[in-house]
This record gives sequence, C-alpha cells and structure tokens, in this order.
Amino acid sequence: MTTVIAFPGQGSQHPGMFVEVPETEALARLLDAAEALTGLDVRRLAAEGGPEELADTRVAQPLIYLVDWAWGTALLDLGIEPELVAGHSLGEFAALAVAGVFSVEAGLELVCTRARMMADASEELPGTMAAVLGLDIEAVDEVLGAIDDVWVANDNIDGQVVISGTVEGVEAATEALQAAGARRTVRLDVSGAFHTPLVQAAATEFATLLGDAEFREARVPVVQNTRPTPATAPDEIRAALIDQMAGRVRWRETLQCIADRAPVYLIEAGPGNVLRGMARRVEGIGAVSVEGADLEAIIEGVDG
Repeated sequence: MTTVIAFPGQGSQHPGMFVEVPETEALARLLDAAEALTGLDVRRLAAEGGPEELADTRVAQPLIYLVDWAWGTALLDLGIEPELVAGHSLGEFAALAVAGVFSVEAGLELVCTRARMMADASEELPGTMAAVLGLDIEAVDEVLGAIDDVWVANDNIDGQVVISGTVEGVEAATEALQAAGARRTVRLDVSGAFHTPLVQAAATEFATLLGDAEFREARVPVVQNTRPTPATAPDEIRAALIDQMAGRVRWRETLQCIADRAPVYLIEAGPGNVLRGMARRVEGIGAVSVEGADLEAIIEGVDG
C-alpha cells in the first residue's frame, strides 16, 4: 500500500475550517506572522470569517496554506510516513513545506506574496474562471482553440476541467462548450484569470522571488502540478513551481502518476473533501479526508 498526502488549494476554504485543526504553539505563531505579512486581521478571519471575507485571495491563500500545513504535520506526528506528497495549485506550497523543501515560515512568506501579486493582477486585468463538467480535456482544448483569451486552467479529472480567461472569453467559451456537449458549466467565485498567460507578469515577478529562495532536497518525493512526476531535487522542484502560477494545473495526470503505485491510500490534508472525491474516481486509489474524520481510523487505514 502506497500512502500519499495531498493538500487542497484555493476554493476549499470555508468558515470554521480551523475548528478541527490540532492547536499548536507553532500554528498560533504562524497566524500572527500571517497577520504581520498581510496587514489583515488574519486571526479574526480564521476564527469567524464569513464566506465572502474568506473568498478574498489575500486572505484565502495564507489561511488555506496554514490549515493544510497544520493537518499535514499532525499526520506526520501521528506516525504516518507518506511515500509521495502533492498539492493542488496553492496546496503545492504546503506539500513542499511538509516535505522539507523550505521551512513553513519561508513558505508562508512566499504564499502571502503570491496572494498579493495574484490579487493585484486580477484588479489590473479582471478575469474569471468556470468549471466544465462532462467533457474530456481533448474536447475542451479543441473548443478553446477557436476562442480568444480563454485557456484550460485546471485539468482536474476526466469530465471535470476548469477554464480561465477574460470575462468575455469565458462567457463565449461556456456557450461553445455547452453546444459541444458539456453537461454543465459553473462560473467560479473568483476575480482573476489564474493559471493563464493573463497573469504572466505577476508570475514573472514571483519567479524572481522563487529564484532567490532557499530550496532543499525533498524528504518525500513531490508530484507537482506542472510536471507530474515525483521529484526531490531542489532545482527541478523550483523550476516546476516557477511555471505554476501562469501554467496549467495537471491534476488528472498527477492522480494517474500516483495511481501508478497502486494500491494507493490518499489522505486529503486540509479543508473540505474535493481532492478525496476526485481521487476516488481513479482506479487503484482509495481516499479519505482529515476534516470530520476519526484520525485513529485514518491511521488504521494506513496500517491496513
């Protein structure tokens, strides 16, 4: 049995997501650090922020990163030893911190800066995203090839793709995709065209920051979004992370890479259960989420 810890990204946030997280002095200290880095009332938002407040990219990213990291380290403290780690978009930063590529503090600084840059980019060049259900990636790519200013942002799983671009581009694409047989399209509550060339200026600026950051050999191989093969070398990990902000999240291929080590027991460490749902659709992967779960039962699943 191959044990994998996977970390969710932006969109998984919800009110009360810190309630079940094991309290530690480190987490309290990191919430204070996030408040200082962002200039926002992070502690209050973590405790009582509503859906609209938590949807703000500047708020969501550091809070999700900290929830993900706290659950990941709690699993390690319980004696779980993953053979692989992975994270969906923002979740990749928690995966890298848990794998020891950089410290949790360094990761928090990167995430807070990333969130600010992405928020600024979406204010300067507004965009949107939409989930497309019922079409495979080849069909979506073919439709988008004839429409300007819209791209695939997340290739999540067979029959579930997220597109991203200008408001006009996404509107035109959703109409064309429905005509092409999409079962449903759902606009996402975001204000930016994330994971597209429209945020390339912010991605280039962030790449400079990543180039100066200290990366260490990963203690656990990491399957990254833009290059979904297990990696431990600092330069290889850095290069894939540099590509991530404006690049496609290749989660379907990430899950397939993980499934190649079947049977797999995947533990979603963070708020919600979106990754668990996607993983369960892949042959060879059994998946659970930490939120709302009995941690002792999760440990028994690893042992079993």
